[in-house]
Amino acid sequence: MRALKKLSPSAIADALREFVRIEAAGGILLMGAAAAALAVANSPFAEGYFAAKASYIGPLTLSYWINDGLMALFFLLVGLEIKREFLEGQLSTMSARILPALAAGGGVAVPAIVYMLVAGGEPGLARGWAIPAATDIAFALGILALLGSRAPVSLKVLLTAIAVIDDLVAVAIIAVFYTEDLSLLPLGMGIAGVAMLALLNRAGVRNLWIYAAIGLGVWVAVLLSGVHATLAGVAVALTIPLADPVRASEAAEAQPSPLHRLEHGLHPWIAFGVIPLFGFFNAGVAFEGMSPAALTAPLPLGIALGLIVGKQIGIFGAIFAAVKGGLAPLPEQAGWLHVYGLSLLCGIGFTMSLFIGGLAFPDPQTLDLVRVGVLSGSVIAAIAGYAILRFARPRPASAPPSPVIGE
Repeated sequence: MRALKKLSPSAIADALREFVRIEAAGGILLMGAAAAALAVANSPFAEGYFAAKASYIGPLTLSYWINDGLMALFFLLVGLEIKREFLEGQLSTMSARILPALAAGGGVAVPAIVYMLVAGGEPGLARGWAIPAATDIAFALGILALLGSRAPVSLKVLLTAIAVIDDLVAVAIIAVFYTEDLSLLPLGMGIAGVAMLALLNRAGVRNLWIYAAIGLGVWVAVLLSGVHATLAGVAVALTIPLADPVRASEAAEAQPSPLHRLEHGLHPWIAFGVIPLFGFFNAGVAFEGMSPAALTAPLPLGIALGLIVGKQIGIFGAIFAAVKGGLAPLPEQAGWLHVYGLSLLCGIGFTMSLFIGGLAFPDPQTLDLVRVGVLSGSVIAAIAGYAILRFARPRPASAPPSPVIGE
């Protein structure tokens, strides 16, 4: 790991720029997919839309294939990003982890508390505590992309780091709190498959097709075990080899590691295909027969307030305490208004919030209320965050941060 940290800063910067570019473009496409889903779900085509989601392709419905099949590829990419960031990226040193780790921790805990205060007392609704705890990095980076140079690069770096840790926590939450009815034999087979992949890594095997074949078997085993199948993607990702740059030649960039090849190959397909498809088939909610009072029902209200209020308090409060306590500096050229706007943008919980909501409340009627809460909270957070950052001016690189909340 020490050698991995010697990867050139320019290579890390190039990888980060490419990551942000794809995520931002994918986030804008995701916004369009969500808007299209709402439009179709409330149009004359609504019956066909909902029928398509429930239609069977082989043994599983279309929704199941998307949410448990294609989304396993999304979680595979999440796992690759987590591994790369912690070994050679923006989170490769302890000092670089402090600020995003504290921010992500506050951004998970406070929204959950807000949700429980609003909805936790209602029968059966406590299961949804984790829904507002997630941040949609693609959506949030898409908003930052619309701001152009008004958003300092350091803000995008911090958002990416927070989202990576946030995703890691979300994966742990899914594994621990949303796994029921375990079947030990398939689970054991899945664990054996992951162990085999780890041994292949140690043995120096670099052929991705071998990892893909065994990884598919791991996905099937995990699917049958009762553990959510998408977690197989993260487990497999952690076994994909990341080459040691010290052993690489000067032409190493022309021969990227298996992890880099797989991540770069998957990223456009996930950002421009899987995630918009997931958004289109999960964001559609029919408003016919739904009164305005539905917005103030405990479930959607708890989710929306968790995203809007909980995220900004948790993330801004954690960063404020860390900076004032001398644990970490403010991001370069960013002021407190930038940090506040970033905290609001982290309240966009779209993809992961909808995903966790589907695990917590599979009942279609309850899930519609989840969608209302996620969509309303995410839209308000996006608009508020954009408005704040639109008027925040970057501070000069040499200037100290303002002692008060301001520009």
